[in-house]
Amino acid sequence: MDDVVIGIDASTTAVKAIAFTRDGKELFQAREAYPLSNPRPGHFEQDAEHWWTALLGALKQVAEAVGAARVAAIAIAHQRETFTLIDHAGKPLIPAILWLDERARPQVIRLSGELGRETIRDWSGKPPDPTPALYAIAWLAEHQPQTLDVAAALVDVHGFFVHRLTGRLVTSTASADPLGLLDVKNGTWHPQLVEAAGLRPDQLPRLVAPGAICGGLGESVARLIGLKAGTPVVAGAGDGQAMGLGMGVYGDGKNYLSLGSGIVSGCYSHGITTSDAFRTLVSPTGSGFMLETVLRSGMQLVDWIVRTTGSPSAAALEKVAVDVAAGSEGLLVMPYWAGVMSPYWDGAARGAIVGLSLDHEPKHLFRAVLEGIAFEQAIASEAMETQAAETQAAQTQAAETLAGGKPAAMIAAGGGTNCALLMRIMASVLERPLSVSPVNEAAALGAAMLAASAIGWFASPETAAEAMAAPPTRHVDPVGGLVSGYRARKAIYRDLYQATRETHVRLGEVGQV
Repeated sequence: MDDVVIGIDASTTAVKAIAFTRDGKELFQAREAYPLSNPRPGHFEQDAEHWWTALLGALKQVAEAVGAARVAAIAIAHQRETFTLIDHAGKPLIPAILWLDERARPQVIRLSGELGRETIRDWSGKPPDPTPALYAIAWLAEHQPQTLDVAAALVDVHGFFVHRLTGRLVTSTASADPLGLLDVKNGTWHPQLVEAAGLRPDQLPRLVAPGAICGGLGESVARLIGLKAGTPVVAGAGDGQAMGLGMGVYGDGKNYLSLGSGIVSGCYSHGITTSDAFRTLVSPTGSGFMLETVLRSGMQLVDWIVRTTGSPSAAALEKVAVDVAAGSEGLLVMPYWAGVMSPYWDGAARGAIVGLSLDHEPKHLFRAVLEGIAFEQAIASEAMETQAAETQAAQTQAAETLAGGKPAAMIAAGGGTNCALLMRIMASVLERPLSVSPVNEAAALGAAMLAASAIGWFASPETAAEAMAAPPTRHVDPVGGLVSGYRARKAIYRDLYQATRETHVRLGEVGQV
């Protein structure tokens, strides 16, 4: 029958295995959770064996629900930057170090000084920051050198799963890229970055393009989960890139916006370009690049406001905040509760609430938080889109067709799309309509699109995305009366980081005395 592909999304909290049909419809979903360990401040770890147990359980449920004969291929999306070390038998030697981990801040400073901050950024596409695994690997080289030396391989989540499923040490360029060890321009391991991390070239998996077949499902694993031996295991991508593909963003003219705990946005770029304003990533289609911005404090900041003000729920605050005038009666919020990645890459940065008075109530603070998130996203999108347009113009020599055009269409997904007030504010600040994707599991769907392309259902990942992405279910337009006022406030917001940066540095220093 071979009429179903399985998209896997191995997130920070669980593995989801989802069966999709040729038209992108979800047929069955299984989810298996695993724990997160925080053994010391700034250390975030998981047992990779828990990932494997969860994957087996989820795949077995899908196989039982849809039947092994129907499954044509499997592809993997996963939490990015997370990695572990394995021995020759594939057994983890250390707890996996997660993308959340911040133990390697000293290594960020050291390697930035040794190699040059801009050099690292331009080689890897990632401005120096604790998130890429490069720095945590360098931490291991300093603190557990013997373990690093005897390891057979360093693997991301994708590489770990492919090795267990097929017996082959292979990973996707779009999965390995966020580790910070890749030459992003050429899609190969970068020798200087590998050496700086303290690794040997023989400790790294073979790289293949997303959408390539990594190998077939091994017989012993196939028996465990009830699928056919030899079922193709297809190279996927990191969850951020796969999510954009699953939302239908695979070429020029569209952006994606994920309104989750953190807020991630991305757009496609034909050519290579790097900047502090965004991260540059290998495209999940294997052609071109994805530019990405990240705001760590997204809807989790909304949850924080609810808890801190003692409100019954975000919905209750939203109901009263709707009647607050735009601008929240003089309040301005810089939403850096968890530091800032793009464009400042400053872990010492913290949130700021400016303009408080005795007249303000929780409803004003709630609206100001939503506005601050929107201002931050607007500035990030402007920088990202301008750079992508300039890169395309340089390649096509058609700058006149790109200058002064309308902002790119933006497709939004995630829990934040359920907040009608946020969506109206976001559309008005961004000065463009927002389309809302109905896809709840975009990363798994993006992986499924790569599987569908690999087995010949479609000619390319792009045509798979065109056929399998669900059309938006609703659109949110800018509110005409809000646009000019928000434009003026955004100009003030731009100055807020520089106005508070030195204060936060000094506060951090005092706290360490």
